[in-house]
Amino acid sequence: MDKFRMLFQHFQSSSESVMNGVCLVLAVVTVKLYSSFDFNCPCLARYNTLYGLGLLFTPPLVLFLCSLLANRQSVVMVEEWRRPAGHRRKDPGIIRYMCSSVLQRALAAPLLWILLALLDGKCFVCAFSSSVDPEKFLEFANMTPSQVQLFLAKVPCKEDELVRNSPARKAVSRYLRCLSQAIGWSITLLLIVAAFLARCLRPCFDQTVFLQRRYWSNYMDLEQKLFDETCCEHARDFAHRCVLHFFASMQSEMRARGLGRDPAGRGAEPPEMSEPPETSESPEGMDGESGKAHLRAVSSREQVNHLLSTWYSRKPPLDLAAPPGLGGRGLSHRAPPAAPGTRLSQHTDV
Repeated sequence: MDKFRMLFQHFQSSSESVMNGVCLVLAVVTVKLYSSFDFNCPCLARYNTLYGLGLLFTPPLVLFLCSLLANRQSVVMVEEWRRPAGHRRKDPGIIRYMCSSVLQRALAAPLLWILLALLDGKCFVCAFSSSVDPEKFLEFANMTPSQVQLFLAKVPCKEDELVRNSPARKAVSRYLRCLSQAIGWSITLLLIVAAFLARCLRPCFDQTVFLQRRYWSNYMDLEQKLFDETCCEHARDFAHRCVLHFFASMQSEMRARGLGRDPAGRGAEPPEMSEPPETSESPEGMDGESGKAHLRAVSSREQVNHLLSTWYSRKPPLDLAAPPGLGGRGLSHRAPPAAPGTRLSQHTDV
């Protein structure tokens, strides 16, 4: 159980491991889909090529788009590419590294589908049966051109009466299958050789740039995750304070209308609703009390909107030694930020 928990925490903390797992799942789904797919070529001269090529390339396109949607780094890459420079300059090398990483994972399932289809040969036979040169086969010598075209269109349908038990059909089908498998194995060999060379030759070159780009691509992903988690924590705390503020306001209004006591006047006034004590939980990278104070300092809708727009337009520089603040303006639109360790008033500006 402890090993399973450690493995789960590793996958949860590592974006690359998660994406590799997603690619593996999509690859397994690709194999399962292809093995369960019922292939039915129309066996018509005008539609064989369209059906065969469509089945060869349309599912890979769908799998490619699904892989991009499932990969979180694709969104982070586009956001980094399109964001304003602000106080943090953009490095095109990091964007190229992220694009390469995203494309490598997104192309795994589509390439697997194409290779399976080529090695199986059915799509290739259906797509190119009408394009075969009849002069390569002696069986077509006694046929007219129209009969040859009709016969070639029926080659993928071995149960058709026109081509059933015909040696010419078997010869054409065998020729196209061999060609399809040759292309499939050639692509497979090419991909394996390219991966082998990339793996073996990488240590021969300086790894500094690669390590830097890998580090900062992981940093961007983790930074966005932590920002989203911190926003969720602030939204929960902000909603809680708004509800308390509403109840406190209603309590004052009920007192003004004389509704704070029961009709006999024996009940005591309800006590002031106070906020629960702050827990020791804190976002990563912040001290508990100080982090809570920074979150609670943003206490109005205008401040929240300004914070979010500033995060998008002027991300802070990657220098923790620099003085705090965003462009010298800060976040204070209506109230100054509270000092660390202090508590705000219960009557929050909503």
